[in-house]
Amino acid sequence: MAKPLPTSVRNHLTGLRILLLFTVLCGLLYPLVITGISQTAFSSQANGSMVKNTKGQVVGSSLIGQDFGNNPKYLQSRPSAAGKGYDPTASGATNKGTNDAGLAATYTALKAQIAKFDGVPESAVPADAVTSSGSGLDPDISPAYAAIQVNRVAKARGVSASQVEALVKKYTQDRTLGFLGEPRVDVLQLNLALNQLG
Repeated sequence: MAKPLPTSVRNHLTGLRILLLFTVLCGLLYPLVITGISQTAFSSQANGSMVKNTKGQVVGSSLIGQDFGNNPKYLQSRPSAAGKGYDPTASGATNKGTNDAGLAATYTALKAQIAKFDGVPESAVPADAVTSSGSGLDPDISPAYAAIQVNRVAKARGVSASQVEALVKKYTQDRTLGFLGEPRVDVLQLNLALNQLG
């Protein structure tokens, strides 16, 4: 008759079996099931919510803002503090408080720059035009920020302001579920629509 294994060896073997079982369940089966569900039910979101132009080329993500290079033909996004700007690998805010003199000077200078670029008084420049979001990646702007850019975009494209206003209205999203967040304008989708306008 074989001698029974010592208790410590049996405990180690039991622990090893449990480790292998949970490695297979949690490290292999669970990720495969979740990946399958996400690719089937939420394919766009699972693959980065990519936005394509009319030629089918990927031009950005609906989740991440981007820099439009101060091109007067496009609505501009809010500033980004993520890396060198809109860098999803360096998401974050400025980490400066409201009492920081450098931050206040930056906001003042940016407000003057935006007012000049859009041809509006500084008092018309809304807060989101000079401040970055908490992530630094926000792809949307407020309707107020979109409104001060309408005349500049219309003039640069040689179209009427009412045409641009209609597109701004079309790409303005209401509060989520009617009460969460604030109304917002999808800058990337709007700029793609402007390319079709002229």
